[in-house]
Amino acid sequence: MPVAELPSRHPDAWRGATTSPFLDAVRDGTLPAGALDTWLVQDAHFVADLLRFQARLLARAPRPAQAVLAGGCVALVEELDWFTRVAAERGLDLAVPRLPATIAYGDLLYRLDAADVGVALTALWAVERAYLDAWSTARPGAPQYRQFVEHWTVPGFAAYVAALEAAADEAGPADDAVFLEVVAAETAFWETALP
Repeated sequence: MPVAELPSRHPDAWRGATTSPFLDAVRDGTLPAGALDTWLVQDAHFVADLLRFQARLLARAPRPAQAVLAGGCVALVEELDWFTRVAAERGLDLAVPRLPATIAYGDLLYRLDAADVGVALTALWAVERAYLDAWSTARPGAPQYRQFVEHWTVPGFAAYVAALEAAADEAGPADDAVFLEVVAAETAFWETALP
């Protein structure tokens, strides 16, 4: 089964991972004060964890998947640089401790180091596809948040997600269990910044 079928096999879980009150508030401009800043710091932590996971996956991936994974690693390094700039502009402390949902997501990524490469690629695709779909629901975003919505919905990111889909499909059949683990982690992560 191709990984692209997983969201339709688990529509309720997928909806939880790709829609949230946080994203609704980004779209309509009703996000509570400080919520975006809290979320940005936690997302910076997550991206650092994702880079470590993806770099380790690159080292053990089949040759056909290596180019997309290497490109993804470079993009994650650039994303961390972007977070550093945004934090400086907004006066954020990126050393703030991880919240429980961020820790749990990082733990999931660490556990995936022991998973079959196909399972790990399915998980990575699910992470990135959920992120793309979720931010797409916030389009165009309230004026004060529009730059963030645009940042995470650029065509290049969509192309990367499509390339990950192909790599995951080539590595083996889709894994429902890991997909559901990622979806649960995504759902919890959207709640990190809301009271």
